[in-house]
Parts: sequence; structure tokens; C-alpha cells
Amino acid sequence: MTKRINAKKKISRKLGASLWGQAKDPYLKRNYKPGQHGASSKGRKSDYGNQLLAKQRMKFYYGNISERQFFNTFTLASKSKGDVSENFIGLLESRLDTVVYRANFVPTVFAARQFVNHKHVTVNGKTVNIPSYKVKVGDVVQVREKSRKLAVVIDALQKMERDIPSYAQLDKENFSTKLTAKPTFAEVPYAAEMQPHLITEFYSR
Repeated sequence: MTKRINAKKKISRKLGASLWGQAKDPYLKRNYKPGQHGASSKGRKSDYGNQLLAKQRMKFYYGNISERQFFNTFTLASKSKGDVSENFIGLLESRLDTVVYRANFVPTVFAARQFVNHKHVTVNGKTVNIPSYKVKVGDVVQVREKSRKLAVVIDALQKMERDIPSYAQLDKENFSTKLTAKPTFAEVPYAAEMQPHLITEFYSR
């Protein structure tokens, strides 16, 4: 288990926001950094500090993504036509684990990665176990039939703790979701403020 996953309950406090909007988020009770001097560490940040914070918030929001994966995704976005920030968000939201998380098949983005790794998901009828797999517009992501009785899936779909974004179409009866359009930043239901333009500035220094 990586330190990132082991300390995920402290991430929101460390980054100054309730990243996933969970009711039991420690940040809601103690909205300052963990540690002895956390409560007194607030102060004005430099431009670099704000850019770094924006990058860290976005990276941790999408779960167990390494710095290399995150930067490579940004590099790909910068080489594509159109606005870099929009391309970047579109790529992050098109990840298979993100699509599974958006569909409420699992309770957390961390669980989504594990769910995909354990071959519980198909894309257009074929099993895919790569969390970073890019889902294309029109692709159908579905929970495998033998996995639909898992308690975690049933519970998550009953609670429906997150709104389904407009670029996805959920079919609860068939345990499937379809990417109907390219995700845009304005449509992504982030629980905390995200500033992708600052990430562009951070990597463009």
C-alpha cells in the first residue's frame, strides 16, 4: 500500500479543501493542515505556491495517479488542438477509473482504480483492467455480470452520492454507463474549486 493511499484521509486537510465532498471528510471538522503547526500555517502564497496547490489538488482528486502519469497526460493535452486546460480535463475525465467513479459503481475514486484492476469492468463488451485506459465518446462501460452482486456496487448505486455529469449516461438497470460527449471543465461536478489554468501555468514555467 502506498503512502498516498494510506494517508488519503489527510489529503483534504493538507490541500485546504474537501476534495471529494464526502460527509465524513476530516477537513469539515478541522479545516487546517495536519500536524503540530497546522492551525497556524495559513498565509499568503506566492504565484508558484498557488500553481503548485492547484496541481496537487487536481492530481490527488483523481486518486492514485503518479506525478509521471499526471505530467504525461498534461503533455498529451498540450500537443492536441484546442485549449490546453480543456484538453487536460477531457483526458482525465476519460480515464476508465474516472468513468467508473462518475457512474457511482463504487464509493471512491481509489476504489474505482482497484475495481478496474480486478477485472470487474468491460468496455464495449471486452474486459479492461487498465485504470488509465482512455474511454472514447460512444464507448459503453459496464460492470461484469458476475460482479453486479458485490455489496460495494449495490450500496454505491443505491446511495448515488454523486451527480452524473451531462457527458455521461447511466443505465442502472444494466449496470452500464456511456460517454456521450467529450467532457468539459464547466460540466465536471468537482466538489472543490479546481483551477486548471494554474496547472497550465505551472507546467509552462
